[in-house]
Amino acid sequence: MTIAPESPALPLTKQLLARIADIRPLLERNAAPGETDRRVVEESITALTDVGAFKVAQPRRYGGYGLPVRAMLDVSAAVAEADGGTAWVVALSNVCAWLAGLFSEQAQDDIWGANPDAKVSGVLATTAETTKVDGGWRVTGRWYYNSGSWHADWAGLGIPLTDDSGAVVDQGMALIPRTDLGFEDTWFVAGMRSSGSNCLIADDVFVPEHRVMSVPPAIGGQYDIKDPEEDLFRAALVPVLTLVLAGPQLGLGRKALQLVKDKAARKAISYTTYATQADSVAFQLQLAEAAMRIDTAHLHAYRAADDIDSAAAASTYPDVPQRARMRADTGWAVENITRAIDILLSAHGAGSFAEVNPLQRIWRDSAVAARHAIVLPAVNYEVYGKALLGREDQITPLI
Repeated sequence: MTIAPESPALPLTKQLLARIADIRPLLERNAAPGETDRRVVEESITALTDVGAFKVAQPRRYGGYGLPVRAMLDVSAAVAEADGGTAWVVALSNVCAWLAGLFSEQAQDDIWGANPDAKVSGVLATTAETTKVDGGWRVTGRWYYNSGSWHADWAGLGIPLTDDSGAVVDQGMALIPRTDLGFEDTWFVAGMRSSGSNCLIADDVFVPEHRVMSVPPAIGGQYDIKDPEEDLFRAALVPVLTLVLAGPQLGLGRKALQLVKDKAARKAISYTTYATQADSVAFQLQLAEAAMRIDTAHLHAYRAADDIDSAAAASTYPDVPQRARMRADTGWAVENITRAIDILLSAHGAGSFAEVNPLQRIWRDSAVAARHAIVLPAVNYEVYGKALLGREDQITPLI
């Protein structure tokens, strides 16, 4: 599946997906070593950089592609068909580049002016302390789960914004060069091991005002960048941040389906009279349900992406119920993928969990990624339900 045929971004996206397909054997070969090392193999990062996989959401004036959100889904999904952890790094690096593209041109010049290939990681949580000083803030804090932290040149990090008296008056995001940040290797997990989602540390780091963006206005569509060249940088903040995390899941679901389907004509069902799984009606039903759930995930993810992209192209901003539904679309997509993978592993049998079988890594990667706080299905459905009812007891401002 690729982006909508009517999109002018289709030719470039198709080229990018073809380049990713060319390096898929390399990405697949490096998947297991990346998991063991808990970071994407540098050879894979270099190959993905060379084919432009990290340019999807970078502004064009720095050599990026500035493609729509739907292309962001397609690119990370294509990488996930080779390896989930690598796809997660691609997805998060691209969305953090998009976030940086919402800042002023001066801030963007700081990142990409001297290095057009600079990569950005990020964490929105405000796990820091700040002191207001002339021209900016001094920042001290720790930010966990910085996906792609081994490969990032910059980080977008949530900070509380204080006034001269020390009172917290706002929530912000600060762009900080990686050279100003400490690092702690903390990512020891069951899945998405190669995402390298470690802890970045600031110790009294000065951040100038032009590299700080207020988050509450941005949630409503007020960004620091004015009159962007690309529609992408008018897209709705929280829906984009949420939806991009479904991209790797789409690719993981597709790959799991392919692996199970391809083995069905050669794999017997033990302790039955079936010489092959493909002969079994029970297996056929399971395969069909999994395929339908994967299709459902794509339909909801693509609906949300197309609505985000259409609103951005029209210079309109989706209202709260629309944005809440986009969060629900993400949760629904992720829930259907995880359920489909569970069905496929049961249909394939106990061999799914052999260490040499990529299905077990797909299962673990998908399961861990599905627990990211901003994509949790039950939470997102509650957000949507409250928005549908027009209730005032909403559980989060991140809509």
